[in-house]
Amino acid sequence: MHNDKENKLDLVRTTKRWPLLLKRTIDLLITIPLLILFAPFFLLLGIIIKLESEGPIFFRQNRLGFYGKVFRIFKFRSMLTNLHRPVTDSLHKDDPRITSFGNILRKYRLDELPQLINVLKGEMSLVGPRPLLPEFLDSYSEEDRRRMNLPPGMTGWQQVHGSATNSWEQRIALDLWYIDHWNIFIDFFVMFLTIKVVLKAETVYDKDGFQRSGIPSHSLKGKDEAKLPHSTEKD
Repeated sequence: MHNDKENKLDLVRTTKRWPLLLKRTIDLLITIPLLILFAPFFLLLGIIIKLESEGPIFFRQNRLGFYGKVFRIFKFRSMLTNLHRPVTDSLHKDDPRITSFGNILRKYRLDELPQLINVLKGEMSLVGPRPLLPEFLDSYSEEDRRRMNLPPGMTGWQQVHGSATNSWEQRIALDLWYIDHWNIFIDFFVMFLTIKVVLKAETVYDKDGFQRSGIPSHSLKGKDEAKLPHSTEKD
């Protein structure tokens, strides 16, 4: 077990307390009613997941959170559990590990809904930079690490401006723009745009069917993507 101190990066805290308290208050005012409203829907999705394939209902994975604190993110499981491949591989929409119902969950981002639990626990916010994998921490420059100066979000500025069609560099740049310009009104604007993005379901994968935006570009160089990759879940 790692203690809390070991699970944090040595980052300078630059975010003021009162705006964060306001952000947290809005998160709770929206999240608590949504969890109550979606409870029957969560139950239905869980039953379908269990009926389709063996394994847990939820997929959990370590992610880098606020100021680099590592936490366990929740998702509805959309992939088979009997195949394990490197987490650093990109994911293709036709990956054989993705279940039939998992494709639906991913297309409309329903697999992300359990992160309302992470928001309730204070590990995430409704809006913020998406939490990325700790395995890629060494790929962050000092400037890149500023993307962790706000709580990670279920959705974010990057998600409504290209999402998986962005490169790693574009993702980081959009996240840093959000960090530098963040206010409550931008959060509400992102929430509004998220509805449109989810309904259009066009940016879950890039045009060639791959998800790469959550993987540093140098990690993908030299890899043969002519074949379907196998990977663990990521965004």
